[in-house]
Amino acid sequence: MAVNIYDTANQLEQELRQTKEFKELKVAYETMKTSDSAFSLFKDFQEIQMQLSQKQMNGEELTDEEVQKAHELADKVGNVDEIKSLMGKERNLNQLMNDLNQIITKPVQDLYQN
Repeated sequence: MAVNIYDTANQLEQELRQTKEFKELKVAYETMKTSDSAFSLFKDFQEIQMQLSQKQMNGEELTDEEVQKAHELADKVGNVDEIKSLMGKERNLNQLMNDLNQIITKPVQDLYQN
């Protein structure tokens, strides 16, 4: 019997949506979106993170100004309760996904231990 790992992955995706961690993140995101100022700040923060990440992946150096702007925005984001809550829920979901990744990659880890 052949295993279709994509079916398993699709099932995992559906089950992930039912976890407490995902549901809490979804509620926190919807709550944050109700505040125009928090949502706008969050979107700005995401955009700057994406731009800086892209530059780093391209091997480009970040300017002091870019780093400073990112730090200032991160400080602002860290002072908004709705965003702090969202980030806490993101951490919880990320921990779950890291745990799942360890389980999924266990065969490769085991292979290389021998």
